[in-house]
Formats: sequence, structure tokens, C-alpha cells
Amino acid sequence: MRRLRALWAASHPGPSLVVTVLAVALGIGAGQPPWRLALLAVAVLAGQLSVGISNDAIDAARDRAVGRRDKPIARGDVDLRTAWVAAAAAVVVALVLSAVLGLAMAAVHAVALASAWAYNAGLKKSAWSIAPFIVSFGLFPSLATLAADPPRLATPWATLAGAALGAAVHLTNVLPDLEDDDRTGIRGLPHRLGARVSVIVAIAGIAVGAIAVLVGPVGGDLGRIGPVAWLFFAAVGAVAVVTLVRALRHPPGRALFRLTMLCALLLAAQLVATGGS
Repeated sequence: MRRLRALWAASHPGPSLVVTVLAVALGIGAGQPPWRLALLAVAVLAGQLSVGISNDAIDAARDRAVGRRDKPIARGDVDLRTAWVAAAAAVVVALVLSAVLGLAMAAVHAVALASAWAYNAGLKKSAWSIAPFIVSFGLFPSLATLAADPPRLATPWATLAGAALGAAVHLTNVLPDLEDDDRTGIRGLPHRLGARVSVIVAIAGIAVGAIAVLVGPVGGDLGRIGPVAWLFFAAVGAVAVVTLVRALRHPPGRALFRLTMLCALLLAAQLVATGGS
């Protein structure tokens, strides 16, 4: 049980659960029946667990070097071999369940996971660190629609919204670790831009995602946008403003990432409430 708890903690459980909830919300918006929603949720969760555990396994030496006591693998609560076995097993579960939902869904999920693993494996050190988030989150809405019957790719505006939010997630997620990353040779795009510029670009990403979700379902006809959609848009705008103000007044912390994920949840809820897909 101790190993299981350590693996769960190493999987970045908060973001993993949020992404799973997003997948379920998008699945509901795509009109999937309960059994498909359940498979989609487990497949996405397994994929996210693999990404989180592999990230901490790759970074174990770096985390020990900077004294990250919040990292179970770096602390030695679970050994590297066990962590890699768990990450590999999670990938297999994710892809097998995805294949049950459809080969196209499995293929797209495989690309999204490969992109995320590529970030863990080395892209995080380059100016292209944002690319895996744009790719994986851009493909994310299609997981729900390809898992439906009949399968279909997500609409272009949903893909745009996912990619824009992915960029915002990356830029806000790494901000608290900029100094530790610099000490261990990590120089991704946010490190090169700096904290303040990264937050401004992240807010722009949230804005692009919010606008896409607002106008996409109605084909750009603002007169057809209902009051519920405007309400969600205003809520996302308010959270974005809070994120920006907090970033300007306080040192970058985990709160900025949590606020960005809240925006993603609000946009997913908007899709369900307004019937967008």
C-alpha cells in the first residue's frame, strides 16, 4: 500500500484528475452513453498517470539535487524500476481501452501520449517545450469525439481552444520551479521568456480558448450566443483577470496553474451546458 500511495502521489494526481474530468465533460458534450464515458475516463486517467509517473522518474536525480521533498521517487519511497513498470503498464491500459472505443481514438491518444512523454524525455529543456502541450491538448477534444459512435474529429474551433489552453497550462505550471530548473539545466520556453511574459502569454491563451468556445458552436454568429454561454465566458474572463493580478502582485506559485485549470473546467462545463461539441 505504501508503494501504491507513493506512485499515486508521483502521478501528479491533481492535474490527472482534472484532465480526466475534462474528458468526461467533453464526452457528455459529444453525446456518449455511460459505458463509453466510463471507458474514456479510465483510458484518459491511465494515460495521465503514465505521463506523471514517467516525468517524476526521469526527474528523480534533478529533484534530489534541488531538495524536492514533495517528490516520492526522489525521496526513495518507490524505486525507479517500480515507477517505470507502473508507467509502462498505465500506457498499455490507456491504449487498450482506447482501442476498445475505436482504432482512430487509440491512434490519436497514442500520439497525444507520445507528445507528452517527449516533453518529459527532453523537450522540456528546449525552446520548443510548449510544443507537446499544444499538440496533446489540441488533440484532446478529439479523444471524446473519436470515442463516440460514429467517431469524428473534433471541430477546428475545439482543437484551437484545446491547443491554446495547453499553452497556458505549460506556461503557468512551470513558473514556481523556474529557479530550481535553472540550477539543473532546464531552459524551456517559460525560462527564456521570464515569469511575467509567460503569464501574459498564458492569459492570451486562455482568452483565445474562451473566444473559440464562445463563438465556435454558433459559427461566429454573435446573435445566436445564449446567456449561459456569455455567463461562462464572463466567469473565465474573471478568473483570467485574477490570475494576471495575482501574477503581477505576488511571486509565481501553484495558484496560477490551478486558476488556469479552473478556466479549462469552466470551458468544458460551458460545452456541456450549451450543447457544444
